[in-house]
Amino acid sequence: MQEMNHWRMDRPEEDEAEGGELTHAENMAGLPVRTYLPESLVPGYPYPLLVMFHGRGGNEEQVLRYVPRISSQNFVYLSLRGPEPLGRRPDGKRGFGWAHRNAGLLSEYVELAVALVRQTVQIHSERVYLVGVNEGADAAYRAGFALAGKVAGVIALNGTMPQPTLGKPVFRFDDARKLRVFMGHGVSNPEAIRRQTDKDYKVLYGCGADVQYQTYPTDQDLHAEMFRDVNRWIVGNVNAEHDMYAVRD
Repeated sequence: MQEMNHWRMDRPEEDEAEGGELTHAENMAGLPVRTYLPESLVPGYPYPLLVMFHGRGGNEEQVLRYVPRISSQNFVYLSLRGPEPLGRRPDGKRGFGWAHRNAGLLSEYVELAVALVRQTVQIHSERVYLVGVNEGADAAYRAGFALAGKVAGVIALNGTMPQPTLGKPVFRFDDARKLRVFMGHGVSNPEAIRRQTDKDYKVLYGCGADVQYQTYPTDQDLHAEMFRDVNRWIVGNVNAEHDMYAVRD
């Protein structure tokens, strides 16, 4: 992958997230990057960064609509595009998926995009979280395991971990132990998905990952309480870090 050579500042379209400043990187090996900055950016403050992976048929713009429901002020957001073209969405915009994207290329995409954002705004190097929605959870897990030790954690909303292929494990135990994981799932999801998410939790917990599993009264749609819990969970992690360093001091 080549580093992008184009960086454009613009405003969101009417149907995109409102409030913060939106930037658009035009060309990263054909995969764009969009970022959403807090409404009131505090100079010099090292923000947590949420890297967003859209669901199947979504795109890097659509997933940013969730920003105001999580927090328009607490985080910087970075949104990526899946490499699999799926045609036009009902709103006329193009949709994409995450098939055929291996962990190495995904992690490279994330690292280059994060490096680009850090040229514009201060990001806390130990507070980068990967947020996957539906199929995007698979991609977030893959990138998270590949970048274990470089990202703080993975947030999976109504999505499952990738399955082993060709007998190769999805992750190493040591990598899982380096991640915090938040899993949010609707209780009315199809039974096969519920069984898989239960299994995902047991596997991660058994490996020693710091994992929290929450269920919500919804199906494959995202519930408002999911977003509130994501905000609380990350802020709780940040506060816990502050307390830990205060004790050390």
